[in-house]
Amino acid sequence: MVPNAKKWFITCMAALAGAIVLMVFVFWIFDPYFHFHKPFSFVSYRLYDERYINDGISRHFDYDTIITGTSMAQNFKTSEADVLFGVKSVKETFSGAGYRELSENLDRALRRNKDLKTVIWTMDANSILRDKDYTEYDGYPTYLYDDNPWNDVSYVFNKNVWYHGVLNNLLMTITGQPSTTFDDYSSWEKETGYEYVMAGYDRWEEKAPDAPPLSAKDTEMVIGNIQQNFVDLVNRYPDTTFYIFYTPYSICWWDFMNQEGMINWYLDAELITTKMLLACPNVKLYNFHDKYDIITDLDNYRDKEHYAAHVNSMILEWMAAGEGLVTEENYMERHEQEKRYYLDYDYEGIFRE
Repeated sequence: MVPNAKKWFITCMAALAGAIVLMVFVFWIFDPYFHFHKPFSFVSYRLYDERYINDGISRHFDYDTIITGTSMAQNFKTSEADVLFGVKSVKETFSGAGYRELSENLDRALRRNKDLKTVIWTMDANSILRDKDYTEYDGYPTYLYDDNPWNDVSYVFNKNVWYHGVLNNLLMTITGQPSTTFDDYSSWEKETGYEYVMAGYDRWEEKAPDAPPLSAKDTEMVIGNIQQNFVDLVNRYPDTTFYIFYTPYSICWWDFMNQEGMINWYLDAELITTKMLLACPNVKLYNFHDKYDIITDLDNYRDKEHYAAHVNSMILEWMAAGEGLVTEENYMERHEQEKRYYLDYDYEGIFRE
């Protein structure tokens, strides 16, 4: 019995080893987060789960331009950017991200891809007055971000990755479904207009007194935030051009800031940010807060911040044409105009029948 038992044990171990090797091979082929290699032409891929897949896109895709940012960048179409800017772009967005997360992702991409020469990047107004290390997320898949092969077991033997990634891509490939395009990746289509904006808008009934000017501590926070997450990064990569733009939130966001008494506070922080970015020669800074026809028309928005896809398309067109470009010569005039408009705006008129 002993020889048979030994043979049975060896056979089982060999079968188990063979199954594991086959499993790893299948996983390597379909590699849903592009951690090991670039996409194969014969495999269909579903692009999803931004915080898992974006680093793989940075590592292995063929591109010279990245479109990045928060949910305010999700509806950009790389096909439009490619035509307007004459580039080959990918989109890497992070819903709800703070500046640090976006900056660190770009730093990894820029270190790995020496051909990356253009970055199109959102500057979300609601993140300027935050700590430089602000984040809303825990539990990042750091095993995908580093170059340590030993912790890749957390990826290869992850049942969720198998179920939602490998098997899904296998099914798409077998049934002939096309891969997700970067135009569609992370994009959304939702109803827009006054009723949808108001459904999610909790307005203060009484206007708060105007906040005092930025304190020394507030100013230090803004400077530290922009220095760490923008200035230090763009200065490390002087051969890359960074198109950075202030996201044009709706008039209801400005109303919210007005009701909180925070407009001057925000505008002071924005001015500090503008001055710091203008000191970087490889930054093209754009401000679209003067697109009043867009900002005051709630048909363009699904809530007080998020604009619809056609606004993303216009933003690309504006930047490609140099419209809204902030310079050393015009930034103070633009700032004063912006300040006068939003301090004097008839916010109560938004809510009149």
